[in-house]
Amino acid sequence: MPDAQKILSDMNERSREVFRRVVEGYLDSGEPVGSRTLTRVMNEKISAATVRNVMQDLEHLGLLDSPHVSAGRVPTQLGLRMFVDGLLEVGQVSEADRERIDASGDDSDVATLLDRVGKTLSGITRGASLVLAPKQEAPIRHIEFVSLGAERALVVLVFADGQVENRVFQPPPGQTASSMREAANFLNALAGGRTLSELRQTIVQDMTRRRQEIDVLAQALVDAGLALWENPGEQSERLIVRGQANLLEGDARDVDRIRSLFEDLEMKRDIAEYLHLAEAGDGVRIFIGSENKLFSLSGSSLVVSPYMNADRKIIGAVGVIGPTRLNYGRIVPIVDYTAQLVGRLVSQRGKG
Repeated sequence: MPDAQKILSDMNERSREVFRRVVEGYLDSGEPVGSRTLTRVMNEKISAATVRNVMQDLEHLGLLDSPHVSAGRVPTQLGLRMFVDGLLEVGQVSEADRERIDASGDDSDVATLLDRVGKTLSGITRGASLVLAPKQEAPIRHIEFVSLGAERALVVLVFADGQVENRVFQPPPGQTASSMREAANFLNALAGGRTLSELRQTIVQDMTRRRQEIDVLAQALVDAGLALWENPGEQSERLIVRGQANLLEGDARDVDRIRSLFEDLEMKRDIAEYLHLAEAGDGVRIFIGSENKLFSLSGSSLVVSPYMNADRKIIGAVGVIGPTRLNYGRIVPIVDYTAQLVGRLVSQRGKG
């Protein structure tokens, strides 16, 4: 995709205004915006022919499209993205909307709170609401990884209190269904009432110990001139043993031990990466059209904002799904305000 910010900065003032008014007109009406319409609202008094020339230039840049011959222009997905990132003027949440959102947080039960927030958000924005429940930081009873394809996997978490949570993540390259099963078996044997973050910390500490043991054993072989490091400190590092015939029985055992430690270290690197990906949460995002794989066919947009607990950790998200011509200037602050409210309320209930 072209660098949208560079395109925007390279535009002159006239092109930038034409582009902004076409997008705003389309978001407001859902209809193509024509040159004659623009001549009536432009700050600079210019002819319809001049406006058409500017629109043709913007179309050549991939920012506008003409759905029908001489029927005006609409923004492309790239154009919408550039508008949202560089020209969008975000308004304030109205007092009426603020009161409705605040009123949805009266219930003490988290599940009921999230349900009411979702319904309120949908009613205010006239879009479909998206409310992701708080991520659990409870002890793990069982963990399972399920491959969903080459670039997607599902982690199924069963918590000690009986709750079940599914999270989709992108596994490290080269992972197979078999390696995921091995990772799950290892973690289930280690779980023992630990949370996800505690599990990952335990594995990272174990990796550090393994690394130190490898270094000690390998250094003795290197000092004796029986081995050398290739790509030390990198993921592709390996210990090359030379003069195999000169290895004494004790040295041979050290080589076998190093080989075993390397295999263990590689497995734990992968498992630590799994846990990191399972814990991760997205930041504030606006997905437009095919930028979001879930909605690429329907041409919808998603405005989503995470909410955080008292420790500023992302534990869930709220959002609005609607057509690409959403009123972003109004929707963005509403979603942001709702996310902040939900984070505050969920944190309060957690203390209770």
